[in-house]
Amino acid sequence: MSGEIEAAPMCFACGEDNPIGLNIRFQVQGDQCSAMFTPNENHVGFSDTVHGGIIYTALDDVTANILYQQGRKAHTAKSEVRYRQPARVGEKLMLKGWIETERRRLIVLKGEVRRAADDVVVAECESSFMLENA
Repeated sequence: MSGEIEAAPMCFACGEDNPIGLNIRFQVQGDQCSAMFTPNENHVGFSDTVHGGIIYTALDDVTANILYQQGRKAHTAKSEVRYRQPARVGEKLMLKGWIETERRRLIVLKGEVRRAADDVVVAECESSFMLENA
């Protein structure tokens, strides 16, 4: 089931009009989503390490955008994140998300963040999304 895509210009992760947002530009092909993101000094948690909440925000949106771009309205129901390596300010990160399984209103998606320089996994997640009105 597909619907009309609702604009989200103030989304913290991808909103074009959000002056303090991450401004990530997602590309969706079928059941996969990808993007590049380079965190800056505004995304620091400790020293030059990117805050875990920023990493999670990127993961949540690289998975959610698959459904969003398909015109399916859904909300994160549950998410489990595993942080594997620190990300540093100025490091280009590759984001990838995909649909793992789908049953009725529940869709399980997986996502990962990798350092572009060496392809090392920084963080990964498994998230459950609930479709609205399915």
